Amino acid sequence: MPMAVEIPKEKWTGKVREVKLGATAAEGGTRQKTVTVGGESTLPFLTFEGDMPNPPAIAVEVQDRYPSDWSAVLKAAWGDVLNDPAAWAKKAEEYGADIVALKLQSAHPEAGNTDAAHAAATVKAVLAATGLPLIVYGPGQAEKDNEVLVAAAEAAKGERIALGNCEDKNYRTIVAAALAHGHLVVAKTPIDVNLAKQLNILISDMRLDLDRILMDPTTGALGYGLEYTYSVMERLRLAALTGDSMTQQPMICTVGEEAWRAKESKVNEGVPAAWGDWERRSKNWEVLTASTLIQAGADIVVLRHPESIQLVKQAISQWMAR
Repeated sequence: MPMAVEIPKEKWTGKVREVKLGATAAEGGTRQKTVTVGGESTLPFLTFEGDMPNPPAIAVEVQDRYPSDWSAVLKAAWGDVLNDPAAWAKKAEEYGADIVALKLQSAHPEAGNTDAAHAAATVKAVLAATGLPLIVYGPGQAEKDNEVLVAAAEAAKGERIALGNCEDKNYRTIVAAALAHGHLVVAKTPIDVNLAKQLNILISDMRLDLDRILMDPTTGALGYGLEYTYSVMERLRLAALTGDSMTQQPMICTVGEEAWRAKESKVNEGVPAAWGDWERRSKNWEVLTASTLIQAGADIVVLRHPESIQLVKQAISQWMAR
């Protein structure tokens, strides 16, 4: 007579914090919807061991200048809206985005060097064009990040946006702006468990509540460090589930930026014929990177291609239904 076999289960003592982006009119904002991520008490999708109350969310990158350095495949997919961040954000919502990730790229000293007033006007225009929660990124240059993110925080007061990136060299300014105007921060560190934990501690020491911190561990794309990224993210999630309070933040990954900088997705000249169809290959590069990082614990993935949104959403729906 066959014997019943009990599947061994892990018993976790910790859980990931829930973080909510966006504020509705009743909460002092103007968003038509909010997005809550985190809350897991188990590894991704292993719901026989714990809870996963909120599915991973899809953010779509929108820039405040025409992305001339983007792949022709991406440019063709979005068309004329690439010239207008408000129209671009609205189109992203139509394609199924949960969150708009606005990058103030024009503020970079080598890409226009636009000022705080321009940043504030852009943020207001995007907020008016879409009812989705908003993440606002600076251009990635510390001095300009401080300038434009402070302006963005003021322009979006009450909307509970996320300000990124908040790094070791500028976290004081960004956290102060978040505290003053009721926002979240994206804490970004090089791919290292201890560095991620230390930045969360520094931010918390400034009295920003831990339910207002998203953690960006910095990620690599398929073929460009994805395995190492996976291992560090997995270690962060294991630390969270075993009770390490300063690693219990939802994770966000800028998948599109990483995947579309890879040669395999960005160009189609001087590459082996065996690589196959460029457009299909490019989209798959983003989707596979996103899917892998979600399995590693990503709670938000920032994508670029419209079709990637639906493909990743379909994968998430299937995993959540298990």
